[in-house]
Amino acid sequence: MKLTTYRKWFLGLAMPAVTSALTTTISSTTNWGTWEGFGVSLAWWAKAFGTRSDLADIFFSAQSTTYNGHSIPGLGLTIARYNAGACSTINGSAMVVSPDMIPSRQMESYWADWSSSSPSSSSWSWSVDANQRNMLSMAKARGANIFELFSNSPTWWMCLNHNPSGSSDGSSDNLESWNYDQHAVYLATIAEYAASYWGVSFQSVEAFNEPSSDWWNGQTGTQEGCHFNVDTQATVIGNLRTELNNRGLSSILIAASDENSYDLAITTWNNLGSTATSKVGRINVHGYQYTGGRRDTLYSLASSSGKRLWNSEYSESDVTGQQLVTNLLLDFRWLHPTAWVYWQAIDSGGWGLIDGDNDNLTLGAVSQKYFALAQFARHIRPGMRILDGGSDYTVAAYDSTAQKLVIIAANWGAGQYLNFDLSSFSKPGVSGALVPRWMTQVGTGDQYASYSDTYISGTKFWSYFPTGAVQTFEVSNVTL
Repeated sequence: MKLTTYRKWFLGLAMPAVTSALTTTISSTTNWGTWEGFGVSLAWWAKAFGTRSDLADIFFSAQSTTYNGHSIPGLGLTIARYNAGACSTINGSAMVVSPDMIPSRQMESYWADWSSSSPSSSSWSWSVDANQRNMLSMAKARGANIFELFSNSPTWWMCLNHNPSGSSDGSSDNLESWNYDQHAVYLATIAEYAASYWGVSFQSVEAFNEPSSDWWNGQTGTQEGCHFNVDTQATVIGNLRTELNNRGLSSILIAASDENSYDLAITTWNNLGSTATSKVGRINVHGYQYTGGRRDTLYSLASSSGKRLWNSEYSESDVTGQQLVTNLLLDFRWLHPTAWVYWQAIDSGGWGLIDGDNDNLTLGAVSQKYFALAQFARHIRPGMRILDGGSDYTVAAYDSTAQKLVIIAANWGAGQYLNFDLSSFSKPGVSGALVPRWMTQVGTGDQYASYSDTYISGTKFWSYFPTGAVQTFEVSNVTL
């Protein structure tokens, strides 16, 4: 696809409001990576609701669960990101708390004071953060098999101002230089302890969260956060690799740097230096640039560096699901991540997949965007090969074991038929065979409704898409 088309998408012109049928040809020869999974971060909602087995079923199993009197199809998420907390109190000293800090966003630190780095000493408390840890265990029990340990801020006593929400101006480093290695020690020790006592082996460790951003201000912060200059990031990455290796955890990869936007991730990667980037096993980026930014450039950097690429955090307040689908399509088309992770599974103001208040411990309705995400998460499964769907409105994935082709498409224009051409496959299914489909309509309407009314005709099939429809199709007996 030419860059001009890419830019037209950003201008909202990629899905014109036309009534004539559109045809997209699915490529059988592309390979945009082997899918690792969809996932969710556990902070902060799991701190609040980490004992709720029904929520664990909804997010991490594929079974249907009764919630508020309704049957909800499980998302079957297979990735859980666990947050190493930064907050605690000790005798004779206490962390500084930002005036605007939201209590539910304070995550407890296992390393309570600086007296000893030994995890068996009284400086460490392994009983804290029980709810988030419990949800981690329930996620694993329901099939989640990739776990990442991440940090929003170093533990408060490692910070210059003892405030885990950031420095006084938001744009300067808040980790004391003599604690660069202590931050690495903290994360490596949790990884080692989790493997020995929790039954959880972290695939990766991420030491930063949007580190180059300038909003981590201890005077106004509402959550844990810390600015890291790029050279500081490089030093901590080296320290973390050493600490993991020293504990026999050389197989755990380092992810970096969880920047807020695609463009900022490009800048950070280009300035980390070869010594640091050689120690990074995967590039993580957040999706808060939404329809902006150079996804394609970041993918090229990752590909040329031999690194996998995740969209490790995404969220917005559009409860309809249209923004989520729009940005997922953009990510599959241009960023080519091998995993995609939502931020708050439960939150208010449209940010959560389920509406809820993590401070008042109240739960509300399942949002329409939950069912939009189900179109992707329930069908694009780990091990599938991501293909070129042939258009900006289509995603395709192939299961070589089951010889199954998954196609997901969306229509924002006037209602119209979309045709799917499988002629590039050596075996494009069986003519006359049923193609099961599922549909969610953004805003209101179908919520992951299933239909059995679509059939292959030769090497094609088609379906009518109302305005705002997202549909998933599974085609059997397909060979590349």
